[in-house]
Amino acid sequence: MSPAHALRFGYGTNGLTDLRLSDALALLADLGYDGVGLTLDHMHLDPLAPQLAARTRQVARRLETLGLGVTVETGARYVLDARRKHGPSLLDPDRDDRARRADLLIRAVRVAADLGAHAVHCFSGATPSATDDDTAWKRLTEALAPVVEAATAEGVPLAVEPEPGHLLATLADFHRLRRALDSPDALGLTLDIGHCQCLEPLPPVDCVRAAAPWLRHVQIEDMRRGIHEHLPFGDGEIDFPPVLQALAETGYRALTVVELPRHSHAGPHLAEHSLSFLHRAAGAIPRVPQGRTP
Repeated sequence: MSPAHALRFGYGTNGLTDLRLSDALALLADLGYDGVGLTLDHMHLDPLAPQLAARTRQVARRLETLGLGVTVETGARYVLDARRKHGPSLLDPDRDDRARRADLLIRAVRVAADLGAHAVHCFSGATPSATDDDTAWKRLTEALAPVVEAATAEGVPLAVEPEPGHLLATLADFHRLRRALDSPDALGLTLDIGHCQCLEPLPPVDCVRAAAPWLRHVQIEDMRRGIHEHLPFGDGEIDFPPVLQALAETGYRALTVVELPRHSHAGPHLAEHSLSFLHRAAGAIPRVPQGRTP
């Protein structure tokens, strides 16, 4: 098999927020995507509205009909608090508020299990002002423990994303969390390729190889060094064929999801452009002669 054929591409619904979920899924299937990164939000499978289980079953049937795989993402900006972006977080000073975020993640795990999703994505949140590093890490570890327990029970990996500006910002931070939780099998990693370009000491292709044993979900977009801005492909600095080749060669087989959350105004166009770009980049991967392994 050519490395290009091992890759499965998806598009995040946080970049299609102007579309009804049913229309967004139909669009992605029509364009030829393999799956979708489904952000649970008020406009797309609201995790806090009534009859969640029934609505989830309906989405599961729709995904099956369209032949789309799915990962569940939890980066909705205001789903818990109409005034605080991504609030409350797992690091919030108020214990009850931290529990609200953990409960949302546990709901997401259950939704993911009902959808047959390959992972649930989450992130730590930014460290609140006047909070020291040790306190923040203690809060994160304690808040995530019941979520990891739920993920273990449901058989769905929890994939934590290093996010610029957050407490858990780098691959090294992910390993700190993993050790603090005693390396549970259910705890994996979301690797955002743009974030690697933005701030990791290693280039993106080396980040992929370093992350491979823990990799459960991949987000992808273009980006520039030192600037946390998700860009359409071709507008940043990343050389994508080597990155896709590394993903294929490390054995990653889950979805690689385009992450353009600030581009919903042009979502359908960018979904089409992104898949064409990724197919061209994957097609540029050198083919391995028959009988040889990379």
